[in-house]
Amino acid sequence: MSRNIIAILRGITPPEALPVCEALIAAGVTKIEVPLNSPDPFDSIGQMQAEFGHAAVIGAGTVLSVADVERLADIGAQMVVSPDCNIAVIAATKGAGMLSYPGCLTPTECFAALATGADGIKIFPSFLLGTKGLQALRAVLPETAQVFAVGGVGAEHFGDWLAVGANGFGIGTALYAPGMSAQDVRARAAGIVAAYDLAKEGL
Repeated sequence: MSRNIIAILRGITPPEALPVCEALIAAGVTKIEVPLNSPDPFDSIGQMQAEFGHAAVIGAGTVLSVADVERLADIGAQMVVSPDCNIAVIAATKGAGMLSYPGCLTPTECFAALATGADGIKIFPSFLLGTKGLQALRAVLPETAQVFAVGGVGAEHFGDWLAVGANGFGIGTALYAPGMSAQDVRARAAGIVAAYDLAKEGL
């Protein structure tokens, strides 16, 4: 089963990259981002893409410039996630054949992102919009638009967000914190996947 969970590995280092990536895939999380404010992120992403790019969608988060997009394309990354709605970054991402998930909070940003070709919307920070805000936003967004809730959304809230139109989630520290063992990451990921599956069944 494909699950719309993006693992956010903020702070991961290159020596951790492969074992943590393998642990996530084994637990059923197959969308993985390394934020570019992590140590040597391009090294980690390049390793993960080379080893596991056939089994997961590997990419970067906190992507703020076209130059970063171009560098990610050069190392074979598949996905670009941003905290903001930067039209130039979205256009460059799609031009390079990668998936684009820009951060948006307002209707204006959401529609601008979709018009530029974004594959999905990252509602960030989601706790500011809340489920009622997303429900109102969903009433005007295209039904086909993929919406990921990111920032302050935990596994215990999956059902509430899915019920108002979220398609998936970005999960950070609940999945990974710097220095955590791959075994711990796998255990946490398994718990989050189980919660996601249960919430989906409850719809």
